[in-house]
Amino acid sequence: MGPLGFNEILIILVIVLLLFGAKKIPELMRGVGRGMKEFTDAKNNVRNEWEAGMKEESK
Repeated sequence: MGPLGFNEILIILVIVLLLFGAKKIPELMRGVGRGMKEFTDAKNNVRNEWEAGMKEESK
């Protein structure tokens, strides 16, 4: 089972459009974008704390 092709993505987009409607999709995408930003921020915070801990251990 390989990566999604153009046809599969198109079918998924049509289903999402039918389920949520054209007016709800921008709100949904904003929510996804915010979630991705929060995840990236949390990942960077964990990385920074990890690196700070490693620097303290080596002193």
